[in-house]
Amino acid sequence: MAKRFFRLLTELSSRKSISRLTGSFAKSKASRRLIPWFARTYGIRVEDAEKHVREYASLNDFFSRRLKPGLRPIAGDADIAVSPVDSLITGMGPIREGQLLQIKGQDYTLEELLNESPRLVSYTDGFFMVLYLSPTDYHRIHSPVAGKILEKEHIPGKVYPVNDFGLVHMKRVLSRNERLVTYIRHDYGELAVVKVGAMNVSSIQYVTPLPNCLTRGGDLAYFEFGSTVVLLFENGTFTPRADLETGMKLKMGEILGLLHAK
Repeated sequence: MAKRFFRLLTELSSRKSISRLTGSFAKSKASRRLIPWFARTYGIRVEDAEKHVREYASLNDFFSRRLKPGLRPIAGDADIAVSPVDSLITGMGPIREGQLLQIKGQDYTLEELLNESPRLVSYTDGFFMVLYLSPTDYHRIHSPVAGKILEKEHIPGKVYPVNDFGLVHMKRVLSRNERLVTYIRHDYGELAVVKVGAMNVSSIQYVTPLPNCLTRGGDLAYFEFGSTVVLLFENGTFTPRADLETGMKLKMGEILGLLHAK
């Protein structure tokens, strides 16, 4: 009964209008007074931030902060895919005939996740990873590979939570929430970076200027409050690191696995 009640409340609060209101406050000067409280509550290492905490103009400005140079080294060589974010792995595995299986007990289809994009045929038997960013995490998104941006797509949607409660108790939130998809061509094939919005996220933003050719670890986008990134690797082009597993914490720049030709 309690779970059903909370699910109903979540459905009612998942409208973009509610998210816009909270986002507007987070961008206001008044919100800057909450930065010290926010940092203490979520155990954020303010000493890692590029600027002093008092220099941020709003809570949103602090939330999408950059880090001091050198704090996230990019591991491996050119044929290594790296984590685009600081995150928790909440799902991973082979894509089976266009299905992403057992993400917190639910299955997803590429057709839903990618909004019936004609590009989905490249990923029907590829590999996926679901990376969840909590409020504690650094919220800028970097490129996992060096490559050229082939296409970008904005998919409108809801703003359900993408934490454990949302993934377990809400119906397929990753393919119902607002998404920003970037398709990248690298030396061995193609990669899709699916950025999924969440409750109280006012928007997902690309960096400006956004280069057409990305470096490994180069700036790509950022969340205005916490969310999730889904990585899709093209069929037969990626072998994950042997010790990766659901529930593991990652830092941006850590090795995810090896890119290779089909």
